[in-house]
Amino acid sequence: MAKTTVPRHRDAEALSGLLDTPEIRGLIADLEATRWTGRPGYPIRAMVGMCLIKALYVIPTWSRVVRLVAEHEALQRVLGATPSADAAYRFTRKLRTHSDALTACIDAVLASLAVENPAMGDVVAMDGSDLPAYSNGQGKAKGLGPDVVPSSDPDASWGHRSAVSTRSAGFYFGYKLHVAVDVATELPVAWELRSARDGESPLVPGLLDETRRRGFGASIAILDKGYDKNPVYNACQVRGIRPIIPLCETTKVKAGLHSPNKCGHGTWVFAGADMKRGAAKWRCPTGQCLPTASMWVPASRLHTLIPRTTDRWSKLYRQRGSVERGFGRLKHEFGMLPLRVRRIDRVRLHVDLAILAQLVTALTKARAVPLAA
Repeated sequence: MAKTTVPRHRDAEALSGLLDTPEIRGLIADLEATRWTGRPGYPIRAMVGMCLIKALYVIPTWSRVVRLVAEHEALQRVLGATPSADAAYRFTRKLRTHSDALTACIDAVLASLAVENPAMGDVVAMDGSDLPAYSNGQGKAKGLGPDVVPSSDPDASWGHRSAVSTRSAGFYFGYKLHVAVDVATELPVAWELRSARDGESPLVPGLLDETRRRGFGASIAILDKGYDKNPVYNACQVRGIRPIIPLCETTKVKAGLHSPNKCGHGTWVFAGADMKRGAAKWRCPTGQCLPTASMWVPASRLHTLIPRTTDRWSKLYRQRGSVERGFGRLKHEFGMLPLRVRRIDRVRLHVDLAILAQLVTALTKARAVPLAA
């Protein structure tokens, strides 16, 4: 048999399977209901298929998607049409207008994934990642006076990003995607797109609420040191979620106020936590302290319900890398980068379509019956 050079999840047969899933068929039916009387245009199924092709084949522009379909007979058979670039742009406007239909489809796909993976969403990792804009962020002067033409993407802004691989830390112009990822499947369960200058910590409560709205009973949230702020701990505490966040070197930390209590018998040991009480129990290592050999310590930034000194905390924090791998797949395997659209509503739709393609691909794989050995 000849060796294929096209990844399995990108061939025409796989695309047909994605379009035939009940969740995508539901999206097509919802969008069909919005048609008005007049010229029939291209089938909605073909237009949704074009959106999936753009993500699955990692193609940044609609013109290249159209050229691919025009010379790919198998894709033409799956779609039943060869839509034009103008039709693709009109369809994206339709999706922005009827964003509730796309949201309902994403919710349905995530609900089906939860059925296939009952433990999905129990432990989530959260972080933000940069999305450089399709603009350089530099305004152009119109003359010698103060009048300046703004950037071609006025919704984008300057923000700071960390160093990765061979790229050093520094400023960039664009957006930031904030995501909560299930650590077991490394799939996004909640996300929010904001301008690059917007902080990460204020978005934590909204991401946690969106995770719960979609039916995931998150009990543990793993975040990096940048989220080490009291409001983040409070947001987790009121929702019954245990945060796993490393400590920054603040004055209280340098003073050792985060360390376990000590007595003449040694350092006190962790003896369990009570979510209803919102406190962790610590005991004297020998149980000989008087008048009490144990005490309840209320949960706080310095004293979390899963102590940082335990092996469990270390094991959980090592799973934070799942969110970084999730970003990598979205950017490089499902076409989230490079951006070729401007304004936040268009970028938000682009991100939603890339995530939908990833989620529905994972769902079809989870539903596939394993072949007999």
